[in-house]
Amino acid sequence: MTMSDVPVGKVAVSAYTIPTDAPEGDGTFEWDSTTLIVCEIHAADLVGLGYTYGNQATAFVAEHLAKKCLLHRAALDVSALYATMLRQVRNDGSRGIASMAISALDIALWDLRAKLLGHSLVDLLGPLHSSVAAYGSGGFTTYSNTQLAKQLSGWSEQGLKSVKMKIGAEPDADLERVRVAREAIGASTNLFVDANGAYDTRQAIAFARKFVDFNVRWFEEPVSSDDLDGLRRVRDHAAGVMEIAAGEYGYDSLYFRQMLEAQSVDVLQLDATRCKGFTGFLEGAAIASSFGYPISAHCAPSLHMHIGCAVPKFRHVEYFHDHARIEEMLFDGFIAPKDGELKPDRSRPGMGLIFKHHDAERFLAWRNK
Repeated sequence: MTMSDVPVGKVAVSAYTIPTDAPEGDGTFEWDSTTLIVCEIHAADLVGLGYTYGNQATAFVAEHLAKKCLLHRAALDVSALYATMLRQVRNDGSRGIASMAISALDIALWDLRAKLLGHSLVDLLGPLHSSVAAYGSGGFTTYSNTQLAKQLSGWSEQGLKSVKMKIGAEPDADLERVRVAREAIGASTNLFVDANGAYDTRQAIAFARKFVDFNVRWFEEPVSSDDLDGLRRVRDHAAGVMEIAAGEYGYDSLYFRQMLEAQSVDVLQLDATRCKGFTGFLEGAAIASSFGYPISAHCAPSLHMHIGCAVPKFRHVEYFHDHARIEEMLFDGFIAPKDGELKPDRSRPGMGLIFKHHDAERFLAWRNK
């Protein structure tokens, strides 16, 4: 048997619900736990690791797709396996939970492919950069002003050049919270805000004008990311002052193309754990490049640092507090930012990550047989 014929022998799928270290919330939602969906694809005594964050139902769909589309097929044929999974979910809808299930499996296939070929994922993809910038992300609306200031200033002191906070849950308090954040991080650190679509267009434009006083450089999802006209109107009013960003809820390349055709953003956000894995991320990055737009990776820093090093016009990775905490806790090979940069360990095969089953067991919500 040649390497190209090595089959997928087993796919383990599991879900873990991890409590947050404090209540978390943004402009439109609050939560006290996060569910991690882990997919491990076995072939030739190697294991490819992939994951996403979402509802436990994602694990059920991933198990179904693994059985129908991956088992006993050539592990290196990532493109063919990806296409098979897409066809399998046609009647169920290819976005949402189905897309996140495909994402976790596709990421695991890429990780496995790199391991089978004896490369780090970065070297398999072909690096443009040896590292990528990271920005601290948290500043939840559930935090007191003291918590907000401590978290953001801590990232600034650690060398992160930019930090992001949540806004929109209580609009009357937003300007004061932004003032507290700016005072905490000083003038040399970039301040980003994320409304998670909490404002309407007129509100968002009004806030954009006021945020100028605090040198806010990035306004994420000022209105719903599905309101492309509203995003464009906010962008027009903020032109030359701050960047408008969105795209994290995009599940496919058509969504990204429509967002860029509408001229709705300055920076397109991509999330490999949602947009059908590394294969989908590469498609989105190619579309952004064809329009001349920069991209930023949403959350899941441990996997996005790898693909971020391999795509053009890549701006930065979101070092999201919730995900960074989970990944440091449950993945051997976790890498924290150094001097504001995330740098993959190219001496380790694949993504360089090993899931800590023993440490995760107490959080187990479901696993396949």
